[in-house]
Amino acid sequence: MRFLPVSLTVLLVELADLDETLALFASLEADPVDGIEDMVPAARTLMIRFRPERQTAESLAGAIATRDLSARIAPSDKCVEIPVNYNGEDLADVAGLTGLSVEEVIRRHTESEFTVAFCGFAPGFGYLVGGDPALQVPRRQSPRTKIPAGSVALAGAFSGVYPQASPGGWQIIGTTPEKMWDLSRDPPALFQPGYRVRFTDLSKAKATTSTTAAKPSAEPVAPQAADALTLKVLAAPMPALFQDLGRFGQTGQGVSASGALDLGALKAANRVVGNPTDFACLEITLGGFSFEVTGRAVLGLTGAPCPIRIRDVSGRVQEAETYQPIPLESGDVVTLGQAPKGMRSYLAIRGGFAVQPVLGSASTDTLAIVGPDQVTSGAVLAIETGTKGLAPVSLTEAPAFEHPASGETVTLDVVMGPRSDWFTEAGIATLCGQLWTMTPQSNRVGIRLSGDMPLERKDKDELPSEGTATGAIQVPHSGQPVLFLADHPLTGGYPVIGTVAEYHLDLAGQIPVNAKIRFRPVTAFADIKPAKA
Repeated sequence: MRFLPVSLTVLLVELADLDETLALFASLEADPVDGIEDMVPAARTLMIRFRPERQTAESLAGAIATRDLSARIAPSDKCVEIPVNYNGEDLADVAGLTGLSVEEVIRRHTESEFTVAFCGFAPGFGYLVGGDPALQVPRRQSPRTKIPAGSVALAGAFSGVYPQASPGGWQIIGTTPEKMWDLSRDPPALFQPGYRVRFTDLSKAKATTSTTAAKPSAEPVAPQAADALTLKVLAAPMPALFQDLGRFGQTGQGVSASGALDLGALKAANRVVGNPTDFACLEITLGGFSFEVTGRAVLGLTGAPCPIRIRDVSGRVQEAETYQPIPLESGDVVTLGQAPKGMRSYLAIRGGFAVQPVLGSASTDTLAIVGPDQVTSGAVLAIETGTKGLAPVSLTEAPAFEHPASGETVTLDVVMGPRSDWFTEAGIATLCGQLWTMTPQSNRVGIRLSGDMPLERKDKDELPSEGTATGAIQVPHSGQPVLFLADHPLTGGYPVIGTVAEYHLDLAGQIPVNAKIRFRPVTAFADIKPAKA
């Protein structure tokens, strides 16, 4: 058992194999250690998030090191059949990598029986083990930015099905019409840990599946009264997103926390208008957002400093400031200009938005496709009017940091690990010795970086999929890293050289395209030594 640092509040337990990982996970589920907040099992690791005020990394490692790992989890008697069109764009490549014909690859895949070992990467994505060893192939050298929903794929010892369109580096061998993740179904994920899975060839026989019957969809929201307080969206050049503090406790279904990319700004927006700090706000990217309000309201805008213009029903226009409560009258039209610095602004309304939580949160996860719909032009958003929050206030201490502009350099502190030792000394030096440019391919999932020198690895070995934290700097074979943000996948198969310290995550969420990033290690990589009880 090996304990590796991930960040200031996360560590990674490396075990001998999947059986040991699942045994440790089951042990900690049955007999929890104080301070553990969340766990993400993977191929041969268990990622653990903990509360540092209750446990140090060393004391937590000491409490885990003595656990019995002999228990084994029996597979379920539930078997799911997945019909497949074996037409994947990597099918010929897989045949070449294995030395088999395309027909033989299909035959071996359909004759295997798989077991769902764990869920991760995205909601409904099950990591399937037990397939034919001849079909074990490496991931692609560089991940695709978008893989279609229903893609059946291979990577290492695993097979899997992508529940929705998402980035990924697995080898695609086919597609299935089956819906792997459906919030109207109970449980939403078709694959559950322990289930047995078989794939069938649609070109040879019509397959049947053992899917769970879908529940009726949720009750529709009742129409608003004529005098209800609403916000009608007039312009949204980029869709706005509902965000709150995040969606926790759902990692067992492969669902990450998501949440606002600048949590400090979201809390500040709520404080400005007198809401509790965990209320949902609108996260607005790059400004340009415009809306009309019906009824009296109090607005707060924080984060990236968008110019605020208000036009009343008589046509009179006035300017307003960020981080200040802004009173609005019925018929006022609010238009946000483009922020000269930063990326994301947070809009709060006194009383809060009447938005329905999904799996316990109003955050919209853009990778998992979980949460409220994106907010586009023409949307009418209902506002709650019965708030019992605090009084609106002007925040004189905000914002928490200077927002970066395109072309400027931002320094982010980094905790080295958990896979720093997969890189050469030159690779480590390159991480912190050169500037990295944020590319236009970046989004809420992660910041795609470009540097003159790629990060040099010691070898090209495959890393079994393991948990990833927000702020992780994952390095694909190209050597050009990706900095994971709030909508990142729960698990990944490329080594993480380091993780941005939690206190710099809000700043990372405000970095605009073409800004430069300098990584500054604040720790030296070393295994965590378990403390003696």
